[in-house]
Amino acid sequence: MNDRPITILCLAGYVKGTRFLTAAKDLGATVLLLTKEKLAAEEWPRESIDELLLMPDIHKRPDIIHAVSYLARGRQIDAIVPLDDYEVETAAMLREHLRLPGLGETAARYFRDKLAMRTQARAAGIPVPAFSPTFSYERLAEFMERTPPPWVLKPRSEAGAMGIKKLHTPGEVWDWLGRLGDEQSFFHLEQFIPGDIYHVDSLVYDGQVLYAQPHKYARPPMTVAHDGGVFVSRTLPDGEEARAILELNERLLTAFGLERGATHAEFIRGRDGQFYFLEVAARVGGANIEDLVAAAGGLNLWEEWARMEIAHAQGQPYTVAPTRHAYAGILVCLARQEWPNTWGYDDPEVVYRVDKKHHAGLVVASADAGRVEWLLDSYARRFADDFLAVLPALDKPE
Repeated sequence: MNDRPITILCLAGYVKGTRFLTAAKDLGATVLLLTKEKLAAEEWPRESIDELLLMPDIHKRPDIIHAVSYLARGRQIDAIVPLDDYEVETAAMLREHLRLPGLGETAARYFRDKLAMRTQARAAGIPVPAFSPTFSYERLAEFMERTPPPWVLKPRSEAGAMGIKKLHTPGEVWDWLGRLGDEQSFFHLEQFIPGDIYHVDSLVYDGQVLYAQPHKYARPPMTVAHDGGVFVSRTLPDGEEARAILELNERLLTAFGLERGATHAEFIRGRDGQFYFLEVAARVGGANIEDLVAAAGGLNLWEEWARMEIAHAQGQPYTVAPTRHAYAGILVCLARQEWPNTWGYDDPEVVYRVDKKHHAGLVVASADAGRVEWLLDSYARRFADDFLAVLPALDKPE
């Protein structure tokens, strides 16, 4: 057991994971934050950051390796933690270089590269939509011949629904590949499966899923991202849907070899009744999902992740115990107003309000799952009238 102060290097390309930073500092860790120069003036919890380190680009090799290796000359770094999707592979590469525990480069691909995810899941017997790489044109043509459209052309390493194209004919596919040029190998094609989409948000320690909360989206995230609308999700009561995705989630995380951390996995139930794996990330879900989990379970995923990193570095056991057993739901949308006023939504079940420029959002919680669902339906209609703004979907992050 090691009782010396633990040093954690956090990587952030966006302002995320601030609760991880504050929790790690509160637990006695030395917290280093490496981020982009253009984010230097953002509202980081500076009282919880021992050193704020800046680079023009935190993904560029070999610059990032040289910078962190230089940093390590005067500091014993115990853990490297990515605070958003785009730093997962960078963190893995740095762990490999510094020989630190945690996801290495090969395993990190299972949580970033959608083609690697599907290949590994299929090898483990987990159902996935039919898919094809874009490397071989002959293989791709055979896939389109035997797999009914529509299809989706997906970037292998973007986050969420970013950059996804829904296509209906082989001609559209070949046209898009032509536009992509040398970038086309960074995409894959898969069958579009309509259906209900679910997510499971988990905590894993020593390779075991210690906590997992199942949820169901009201509308598919890809539809919200491309067509606009209110993002809505809710916790699922115990039943066939919840049990099915929790079982798939455990099989998935075991097959992918995650030792510890927070995860966000998504599944779809097709019209055939089958549940399929869609994607998984080795980080806390976006769109304020940590607040949804906290409202239902009484624990914050970022804070728990900080606890487990410190426990692991000190050779101590880690346990997690939810303090609440409620149902919760979340609504978030882009807002026309710079700072939308949600105080007209004043039911006692409202437990959290999103405080972000040009975003409206609420979390509701109740012991009654039906009450949560009713509030979400009612509020979503009102949000569309009161706040909703629609912007074109991005192909790449800004």
